[in-house]
Formats: sequence, C-alpha cells, structure tokens
Amino acid sequence: MKSFWKIVYMSVFVVHLAWSDDARPLKVAFWNVENLFDLIDDPKKNDNEFAVGGKKNVTQEIYALKLVHSAEVLADLDADILGICEVENRFMMEELNKAFTGRNYKIIHYDSPDRRGIDCALFYDESKFTVLESKQIKNILSSGKPTRDIVYVKGQFGGEILHVFVNHWPSNYGGREQAIPKRAETARFVREKVEKILNEDPKAEILLMGDFNEGPSEQNIQYLAKDILINLMEPFTGKKGVGTYVYRGQDSLLDQFIASSGLLDDQGLKIEDNAVSILDLPKYRQQRGKYKHYPFRFWAGEKLLGGYSDHLAISVEINLIQ
Repeated sequence: MKSFWKIVYMSVFVVHLAWSDDARPLKVAFWNVENLFDLIDDPKKNDNEFAVGGKKNVTQEIYALKLVHSAEVLADLDADILGICEVENRFMMEELNKAFTGRNYKIIHYDSPDRRGIDCALFYDESKFTVLESKQIKNILSSGKPTRDIVYVKGQFGGEILHVFVNHWPSNYGGREQAIPKRAETARFVREKVEKILNEDPKAEILLMGDFNEGPSEQNIQYLAKDILINLMEPFTGKKGVGTYVYRGQDSLLDQFIASSGLLDDQGLKIEDNAVSILDLPKYRQQRGKYKHYPFRFWAGEKLLGGYSDHLAISVEINLIQ
C-alpha cells in the first residue's frame, strides 16, 4: 500500500513540475550582435576585414573577447528564445552557444545571400519551446541586390502555437533615401506572409522581432503594422534617453517586437502590459567622452573599442493563459 501511494505522490509531483515549467513565462529576446564573424576570409563574401590579416587586424585574442562579451549579453538576457542578426554563419552560432554556458541552445540558421555574409538566426531552449517548422524566407528585392533573408519559425509553448519572424531589414548604408524603397518592398513582403497566417487563423499568435532599421513611427513600419499588428515598442517612443540605437546623438528604436492581436488577448498566449524590456545596463553604454550614452560597441570603424554591440538587446515575456 505504501508503494502505491508513493507512485501516486511521484506522479502528482511530476505533473506539478511540468505545469510549473509551462506556468513560467516564455522569455523571448532579440539582439543585433554587431558583426559576429569568424577569422577566415571567405572569397564569396565581403568579410576580409574581420579575417586574420584583414584591415581590422583581428587576432585570436580579439576574436575570443568578442565571444566572451557576446556571451555576457546572453547571460544577462537568459532568454528561452533569442533572435540574432549580424552573425556570419552557423559556425559562429555554435561558437557563441559554446561561449555561453548558461544554456545549451538549439540553433536555427540559414545562409543569406547578403554580400557581407551576415544572417538572421535563432537560439531556442527545447525544454521550453518545441519547434514544429522553420524555413528561410527569401527577401528578393526588385533591384536584384542581395540582402538578409527572414527566418520563420513555428513552434509550441504550453500546447499553444507561436509564429516567430526574425528580421534584419536593409540598412541606410549608401543613403537613407535609397534604402527606404528597399524597406518598403520588405515591409510589403513580410506583411503578405503575416496576412496569410491570419487569413487561416485570425487569432494566430505571431511575433515579429528584428533590427528593422526604421523606428515605430516611420512609414514602412507603420505600413507593416496597419490594422493587423501592434508595435510593442510604442511605450518607449519619444522618451528621452531611451532607445536601442543612437545615431548622431539621437536615440532610436530600430530593434522592435511587433505582435498580432492574438498575443494580446486573454486566450492561449498573452503579452501583458509593460512586458517588454530593453537591456540597458550601464556597461552597455559608453559612460564618458564625445560618444557618452551611445551603445558601447565592439568596433568603431577599424578601431577596437572592445565593448558589446552598437545595438542594445530587447526582450519580452509571454504568458500561458491557463
């Protein structure tokens, strides 16, 4: 009889643990790692400046410091899902995963045709999030110029389906006026993908994350979200000294979470008010000099600053409605 009640007790205990694990919010984060490159000059990519013998004079010690500092950000985030951009390849995702000893992430990565060789990717903790499907969404511009593809992941948390898109939209390199139409194409393209999911399930729970190279109030982000999505960074807009990036002394919110209404209702998964955070610790900003308050980046041109990134990371917690 004692053995019977012991089995019953252990069964209840295991069920309680499983429920407790799902009861904890799913923490999702995004970070632009700022040029996480290996040391090899790939002749198919414009990556030679980061290779041994390149103009940045990268050494094994500098490479190791970049990994250590990047892993420090991952430790501070401690996310269950982490979208990444500006990583060169899967090998560098593996290197970063090894450098961060706090979790053993699974990796989703696809090579993009970007000329510099930088990609979007995703880390996830399979004990919290089950991946059902992932794919590379080709971002083909009408100009024919290559850019970063989008990573799409469909997964499950607590029995609920979550759709995730990891973005890194065309930058202003070469001029903002030339870049805006490229982002307009990307916005239309991504919106079509989101609309397709919502047409099949109007209550679908969708989360877009990324470095969009435009702020929440700019035209292409507004077009993307209009009537179908909610920009979760809106509460940060216009606040003095708040942002994820600084350009010419001005704070901006290039790094964003944008969600479907299904993630804000009281069914399935829910993002509560004030659930979004910017990882804005003093060590992640320069504290003195001409560039005080700017994110403490690793490189400034060819000069090694030895910081973390020119972007701050962001995170959001998603609750399971029991």
